[in-house]
Amino acid sequence: MKNLSLLTVSMFAFIIVLGTMAFSTLSDQQDNKWVVPEDANNMENPYVDDEELLSIGKTLYMQHCKSCHGKEGLGDGPKAEGLDTPSGDFSVEEFQSQTDGSIFYKTQEGKGDMPSFKKKIAEEEDMWSVVNYLRTLAE
Repeated sequence: MKNLSLLTVSMFAFIIVLGTMAFSTLSDQQDNKWVVPEDANNMENPYVDDEELLSIGKTLYMQHCKSCHGKEGLGDGPKAEGLDTPSGDFSVEEFQSQTDGSIFYKTQEGKGDMPSFKKKIAEEEDMWSVVNYLRTLAE
């Protein structure tokens, strides 16, 4: 009888552990979705047609982004293979269909392997110039 109780408790504990692991995995998958706050998603790009800023955006991209995202923004930079998550490809529709505000927010805030650029690209105008340059990398 004592062995049956121990077996029951062990099986119950095992089921709880499996359930916890399954929930944790599901939670991790949901956490991988990059949620952008609505106010950031709806931010308007005040420099959308500023051609002069494109050269600044390209310079900043080559300085800060190329090592992971590659020269053409395809996610194939020299550091990309060492990342835990895939480096984003800026040429694809999935990326390009985002709002400018969403791209601005993600670049500024970072997540996981993607660092925050709040300090490295501190000027708002410069951050928008990077967003504008990323738009030129569409397929």
